[in-house]
Amino acid sequence: MDDGSVALFAWDTNGDGGYWLGNTETPSSLWRTDKFGFEEVPEAIAEWAERELLAQLHEESPWLRAYPTISWFFLPVFLSKDGRETTRTFFRDHAAGFPDADREAALDFYESFLATGVLDDDREEMAGKLGTSERLDLTRMTAAMGELDAAWLLTEAGYGITPEIAVSTGHSLDFRAERDGRAWLVEVTRPLPPSRRSTGSPVSAVRETAATKTDGQLEAHGGGVVLLVDCSSFPDDDWRRVSGERPDVRHRPAVVFRVRPDGTVEGYTKGKVPLDLPLSVTHD
Repeated sequence: MDDGSVALFAWDTNGDGGYWLGNTETPSSLWRTDKFGFEEVPEAIAEWAERELLAQLHEESPWLRAYPTISWFFLPVFLSKDGRETTRTFFRDHAAGFPDADREAALDFYESFLATGVLDDDREEMAGKLGTSERLDLTRMTAAMGELDAAWLLTEAGYGITPEIAVSTGHSLDFRAERDGRAWLVEVTRPLPPSRRSTGSPVSAVRETAATKTDGQLEAHGGGVVLLVDCSSFPDDDWRRVSGERPDVRHRPAVVFRVRPDGTVEGYTKGKVPLDLPLSVTHD
């Protein structure tokens, strides 16, 4: 395009129409075109478009070639018009939200999980939670990865997961987890470490972040939801304080946990948690 961005066009030579796709400002002549998802167009068109876009992504960011599933899963934001630089920066320079970890270890973890395909059908929604802002929003991005951490934890425990469950209060909860013919609703939150918020301690960070859920949608729902508090943004010293003091989160049942890129998980519970999770955990 005139501004240097890339758009793809494919059309039927019989004159029956065509498709266009681009992370560019829409030309005025195309403002009234109908919109389709990848799954709504002929398979050959979708495969061609994704192949071309992935080639573009890997040409611009060669370090992503080692992570084909991450590249594909987050393609809608990696090549978005406004978020293309910030989303890649988050993975490249911030280890996808893991502190005290190098990029390779962090991306290996998410590559391995996403390659299982458990979230393939929900790719656009889950990837879109990273946002497409020109400003690097670490709060939003780490929260989005917190949902992936929770999805990984539930999947490791043998639960089938369905994201974004609408409930009668008008809210949506993050997951429904199912196993052995039973189902549970799950909500996820991820506190920021004290170094990136105004609160003075990691214990306060856990309490205050959980309160935004317990005073809002969980209170409105009235019970029956498992709260997962993902502290994976906390460096080692901060997590030691949290795991040592085990602060209350004003909700039962709840699991406060921290996952590392090597798959190690530690945590503690509040109340009787109905989920059987694979973590080194302390029960209250």
